[in-house]
Amino acid sequence: MTPLMNNACLDREIAWFGRICDARFQSYFTDHESDISLHEVCPAPEFDREPCAYSEVITKLDLGYEERVIIMLALIPHLRPQLLDMFCLQNVTLARPYSEIGGWRGKSHLGFLPTCETAAFILAGSDLNQRQRVASLLKDEHTLIRHGILRLESPAPGEPAFSATLQISHEYLQRLVDGEAHKPDFNSNFPAKLMQTPLNWEDLVLNNEVMDEVNNIVTWLRHARMILDDWGLQRSLKPGYHTLFFGPPGTGKTLTASLIGKAVNADVYRIDLSMVVSKYIGETEKNLANVFDQAQNKRWILFFDEADSLFGKRTQTSNSNDRHANQEISYLLQRVEDFPGVVIFATNLKANIDATFSRRLQSEVYFAMPDAMQRERLWKNLFNDPQRLAPDINFRAIAERYELAGDALLNVARYAAIRAVKNQRQTITQDDLLRGIGRELMKDGKTL
Repeated sequence: MTPLMNNACLDREIAWFGRICDARFQSYFTDHESDISLHEVCPAPEFDREPCAYSEVITKLDLGYEERVIIMLALIPHLRPQLLDMFCLQNVTLARPYSEIGGWRGKSHLGFLPTCETAAFILAGSDLNQRQRVASLLKDEHTLIRHGILRLESPAPGEPAFSATLQISHEYLQRLVDGEAHKPDFNSNFPAKLMQTPLNWEDLVLNNEVMDEVNNIVTWLRHARMILDDWGLQRSLKPGYHTLFFGPPGTGKTLTASLIGKAVNADVYRIDLSMVVSKYIGETEKNLANVFDQAQNKRWILFFDEADSLFGKRTQTSNSNDRHANQEISYLLQRVEDFPGVVIFATNLKANIDATFSRRLQSEVYFAMPDAMQRERLWKNLFNDPQRLAPDINFRAIAERYELAGDALLNVARYAAIRAVKNQRQTITQDDLLRGIGRELMKDGKTL
């Protein structure tokens, strides 16, 4: 597939959509007929034998005539906005736009931006039965919404459902136009960062009990459909899996989440809670809903670090702020429980987590400080080139004497390497490591 092939396919689809718009305006405003058959007047173009990104999506999702029209309506502002200028038609009698056409204007975009009302006007005119058909295509359970192709945003509470803006998702905009599989990255509309790691399971040092719990999560990710369908548990179990990682900082919680995603070829997104939690009423729920909506039908793993800032213990309601905070937690709990994917929460202090939240988790995994044997393995994993180590280094002695977590060991390794290079040496010495360890211990008010 080449960009030229995809552009040719889109050109034919845009031309077809233009004929549909002309036919609707002709019948509605000139012939005063709304019951024309668009299928007959403007049949959909056949796709070439050579597939393109656009035709692949339409074919794979088995989208019909009406769905193709709606997708093109959402795409046109990005591809050929002038085609929608006819929708800016004014009602001369009332000196305002036609309400049945819908639409809105952006803050900087000069052209017409469609709403669900616009889709209903094109496909149904004033035919009530056809309007109901359009409404069914824009429900949450329909492919267009369920697969995240379109996003509907209501301007204000109490507005008619068809006044919602009709927008193509950024993911499908890139996929349909460029043929690229888009992975969202950190921005104001998606406060999450894709987590990736070059490390493997061999680099992770955990005790057997923790690894067993981690393997349970991996097994669920690989075989959830079989467990639910073949074992007949779909009526009793929800498809989501939610777990809490807790323990001291630097003990491998974040790395474990990344490696779980790597093991099952799933993207792991770390949610930035600083952009989710808001002091304004309703904003935290809205921000979190935006994350879950985008992840709803993706095979993503959501990772919430410092989860106690979201799911802290509820307080006794002494004022309106307390009541709102408790309502906020209740909403978050319900939204997490309804999410069909895997969510990993992490915290250093489990005692700060609300008990109701804990009861809704499928597992809780305690990441303890590594013991002496584990610390020795961590030290050896850090320095995989033995030629860079001086003969006087004794990892066993260091591991037995100094209790440090994995993150602290990384800081020590960095400092030791810098000190060796600064002193124009080719190897790291025991003294380099001890000085680095001393720096880490000082952070906690300890000494060598």
